[in-house]
Amino acid sequence: MSKLAIPLTAVTLLAASPSQMGLLTAAASVPALVFGLQSGAIADRLTRHRPLMIACELVSCAAAATVPMAWLLGLLNVAWLITVALVIGTAGVLFRAANFPYVAAVAAPSQRTEAMAGLNASYSVASVSGPSLAGLLVQLFTAPLAVLAEALSFLTSALLLRAIRTPEKNEPATSRGMWNDVMEGLRTSVTHPALRALLGAGVTINFFAMAYTAIYMLYMVNTLNIPKPLIGALIALSGIGGILGAWVTARLSKRYGENRILLVSVLFFPIEILAVGLLTGPLWWKLSLLALTGTITGGIVVAFATCMGAITLRETSPELRGRVNATMTFAVQGVLALGGITGGILAEFIGLRPVILICAAGIALSAVWIWTSPLRPHRNRHPTHPAKPSSASSPPPSHAMNSLTALKRHTPR
Repeated sequence: MSKLAIPLTAVTLLAASPSQMGLLTAAASVPALVFGLQSGAIADRLTRHRPLMIACELVSCAAAATVPMAWLLGLLNVAWLITVALVIGTAGVLFRAANFPYVAAVAAPSQRTEAMAGLNASYSVASVSGPSLAGLLVQLFTAPLAVLAEALSFLTSALLLRAIRTPEKNEPATSRGMWNDVMEGLRTSVTHPALRALLGAGVTINFFAMAYTAIYMLYMVNTLNIPKPLIGALIALSGIGGILGAWVTARLSKRYGENRILLVSVLFFPIEILAVGLLTGPLWWKLSLLALTGTITGGIVVAFATCMGAITLRETSPELRGRVNATMTFAVQGVLALGGITGGILAEFIGLRPVILICAAGIALSAVWIWTSPLRPHRNRHPTHPAKPSSASSPPPSHAMNSLTALKRHTPR
């Protein structure tokens, strides 16, 4: 909700300039770039992750609650909103770093894929319904009071986390200093064959997906002549597809395994973008094809993210999970800005449709990472051992976990 409500507050009530809006937009992603890698090292040092997650939600609640309070007191300004965005963003980075190893601690190995599917489905629905709900609240109560709903959602999250009764016992990694800890996570992510394939595929997908997103609205309105109200409905279908994708993935993974689902799902990633780039004809045909491909893509994204998370948990030793996840999140999320800028600039020179077709071809390259890796069944006859610390001075993996112990998105929370 805050992704819409906070910018609307800046625009409608504070008359923010374009440069101020740029700073406000950047403030949401700066913490991931500045603290993303360190957050993983912090998570790996913890015996219990839930207290940090609860603290992050309470801090975010307090920060969001200051927006309507400052507005009512006449103190609200753009600098205040930027500070709030930085605080919430930093808390979110720490939360995600702790959340990934926490799932492994409280979910049995046989349930981790289902857990990942459920989490990714909820994120898919929230990403679609959150802005819609924020728009409604802004209409009813004004933008600052809509941010209050965000504060209440953080408080609810903290209370739900507090209600979890499953015991958590984590064997913390021995720290060799923040820099060495961070580098260990980086080395593991790029030297372990399966993790390197997931990292490469995730970066490739997000770069070209964001280049596509940068020009998506212009293309839909100006080239395909899709009515603006229907664009929102088409986007909402991806949330429905996400739920279906989670349901199917949780069941098929028990029969075929995460590797095979990942191999198949990555082949379908370009389908929606390719359809959009080639689409012509009457409006009913455009809407029908966009609805179908959008729903399929929503399911494919959740299937890929679910299997990516489950495989990352499985292939990474317990004391490295926080750092490996942080490294993947840093890379996969960090490439978003570069992809958006590239898509916008390229469209200025060669046009919208050619860029969309290039994005479809680029996303298809993600399949190369997966299909040439040990994740292919015929190249994975023997179980892949979890990634181990690269230094001899680092602690060995916990004897209680093995290669079967089960992710930036990377889905972002």
